[in-house]
Amino acid sequence: MTSKEKALLICEYLSSKKAKGIVYIAVEHKTSLCDYFVVAGGTSKTHVKSLGENLEEFFDKQHGLTPRRREGIREGRWAVLDYADVIVHIFGDEERDFYNLERLWEDGENLVRYEG
Repeated sequence: MTSKEKALLICEYLSSKKAKGIVYIAVEHKTSLCDYFVVAGGTSKTHVKSLGENLEEFFDKQHGLTPRRREGIREGRWAVLDYADVIVHIFGDEERDFYNLERLWEDGENLVRYEG
């Protein structure tokens, strides 16, 4: 699976679980961290936590992929799942506004709003 296919699959899965404001950002020419960021929002701490836990379970069971790192899921305000070439950020509203990753990494051409 290519990194773009992985990013799109993550977007599709998060959309099916009612995540909001889903975007994927191509960063392969901007950093060596990964090829894509996927950024999505949850409607509550419980929703953010559920999105992170369910995404991790889905990828493990369906594709045999586990994140290299995971952070913040338990608190439910911000979750990060690092799948090497794709890093997933799931935010609550306040945290998303504060960190504003889209603004930091977007150059006008590399951000795509997922409309699944």
